[in-house]
Amino acid sequence: MDRVKVAAQAESRADPATVFRLLKDGSTWTDWAKFDSFELERPGQHETYGVGAIRVLSSKLTRAREEIVEVVPDRRVSYVLLSGLPLRAYHAEVELASAANGGTVIRWRAAFYPQHVVMGWFWRRFMTWVLATLVRRLALAAERLRTSERTT
Repeated sequence: MDRVKVAAQAESRADPATVFRLLKDGSTWTDWAKFDSFELERPGQHETYGVGAIRVLSSKLTRAREEIVEVVPDRRVSYVLLSGLPLRAYHAEVELASAANGGTVIRWRAAFYPQHVVMGWFWRRFMTWVLATLVRRLALAAERLRTSERTT
């Protein structure tokens, strides 16, 4: 089976630095991504949530272990799935670009091989839904953060 590729995009009124701050800091994911718990299994090589960091995000359905493999401040975070879903060679990247209105265009992409070829159609649909949900929630959370920072 060919590698499955999925993607989702959203736009936030928040600037790229605000979006990036939420995206990079795994401890915020329990607020905006609706994970039940977050654990930093291993800090990054040069900064807590940087390259080499291993984070564990748990929900009722899964316990995903991910390693951060690339961080470009205010522009991109890339990670690989170490365990938690029946997917092989899972790699995802979240890219941030300035929008014309001063906000941020968020593009979340992932590629993987399903562990069981016959389930490829399911994982394509499921992960498309997951990324669409995550990108939308990230955009809204960044807007809320920006608004709260302006009022304090």
